[in-house]
Amino acid sequence: MEDKPQQIADYDYLIKLLALGDSGVGKTTFLYRYTDGKYIEEFISTVGIDFREKRVVYHGKNPDGSKQTRGQRVHLQLWDTAGQERFRSLTTAFFRDAMGFLLMFDLTHEESFVNVRSWLSQLQTHAYCEDPTIVLIGNKSDLEDRRVVEKSAAKQLADTLGIKYFETSALTGENVNEAVDALLEQVMEQMERCVDKTTLPPESLMNGVERGTKIHEVDEASEEQKNNCSC
Repeated sequence: MEDKPQQIADYDYLIKLLALGDSGVGKTTFLYRYTDGKYIEEFISTVGIDFREKRVVYHGKNPDGSKQTRGQRVHLQLWDTAGQERFRSLTTAFFRDAMGFLLMFDLTHEESFVNVRSWLSQLQTHAYCEDPTIVLIGNKSDLEDRRVVEKSAAKQLADTLGIKYFETSALTGENVNEAVDALLEQVMEQMERCVDKTTLPPESLMNGVERGTKIHEVDEASEEQKNNCSC
């Protein structure tokens, strides 16, 4: 029997991002808005893990800060996690495979903001390293009359943590793309800094087969290098 030729992926990188936060903060509607450009009104609590996908073109930066003309084709997997405590052991099992995190709270629900530090603790315990790539998101900015978390408080927390902060609305689409794009940019830059591309299998450089996945696998296989990485 003849061996079937290996299928060549039509993208350059496979990047896995994970949304986390308390139940009801709007993770599902946020991801749906990003991937489909639509708002879903009915609330359906995520059970365990779900995910959505989107193809984007990422343009890296030249040494002078300008965008590169040639873009990289990126296949994004956006994982949606359940916020309820009873699913915590299941959802945290996916933390290690994610390359970046959308840490979300509800601007109209103070407890979800307070719990951000608890989610950060979970990330530090279960993510791929002690300093994972994170973007902090205050969702439901369209409900300004019900806001209980001040922008200054959220921004101060983000500055203390050294991460970017966005206020978003899945209803209007405000800052949804910007938040995901900012996280993707950080992940791509981190990969460029931390991974020695000469260690990749030559065929992955030649045909681009799931290059993002291979980079992640190489990174996990070299635990000592990963721990010494400054990013």
